[in-house]
Parts: sequence; structure tokens; C-alpha cells
Amino acid sequence: MQVREVMTKRPDYCSADASIREVAERMRKDNSGFEPLVENDRIVGTVTDRDLTIRALAEGKSPDEKASSVATTNVLYAFEDQDVKDVLRNMREQQVQRLVVLNNQSDKSLVGVVTIGDIADRCDDDEMAREIANCSKHYH
Repeated sequence: MQVREVMTKRPDYCSADASIREVAERMRKDNSGFEPLVENDRIVGTVTDRDLTIRALAEGKSPDEKASSVATTNVLYAFEDQDVKDVLRNMREQQVQRLVVLNNQSDKSLVGVVTIGDIADRCDDDEMAREIANCSKHYH
């Protein structure tokens, strides 16, 4: 199974100039815990609900500061034609539960987001179920 078969297509994103508050409001609106930040059609970072808690709230940042000040700039990604099992192994190694999805290696356009939940919804064998479980083991 390929990533394109399970990913959330055409995800919302915020401008790299968005404030912390704007990102939080978008997450609330979309019922999401993850927001890519985009500048000139390229992903420059991602913000998670955990980033908002640990890097913004706990550090006393103003909600009006740029979200890029709390974003993760080392953007982890998968390509839409990758095998889901390979992506699960990568998630486990990187200790993440979601990745942005890019269309291909040359263009690298944002086409979706894939989460462990997306993959679990389509889980069709015991090996994949074990990989999903292994991705979640680092959370306490």
C-alpha cells in the first residue's frame, strides 16, 4: 500500500508569517494537532500542539509572536509513492506520529499529511499492526 492511499489530501497550512494564535486557531478549526508553515510554496516548518505547549506557553511567548519562533524547522516527510510499511519504520525511528507528504523528489510540493491513525484505519495485516504498535511505544 502506498502513502497516497491513506494520507489526508490537500491539507490546510499557515503562512510562515502566521502568529502563534493564528496557528492555534487553525488547529482548533481543523481539529488537528499539526500545522505546516509555508513560505513561497515551500514548507519551512511545522507546528504541533506540543510545540504550542512546550515552546510557546511554557516559555511565556506572546500569542502574537510568529509561529515560526516555535516551529520545528527540520521538516520530516514522506513521498506519496512510498510504501506505508517503510513510512511506519521511519516514523518509529524518528519518534513521530505524522509526516508531511510531498509529491516527488524533484518538485517536493505539499500534497498531504500522513499519520499513524491514517495508516491504522487501513491496517490490513498483522505485520502492519505490529509496525503501528512499535511507532507508539516511545510515548508514555
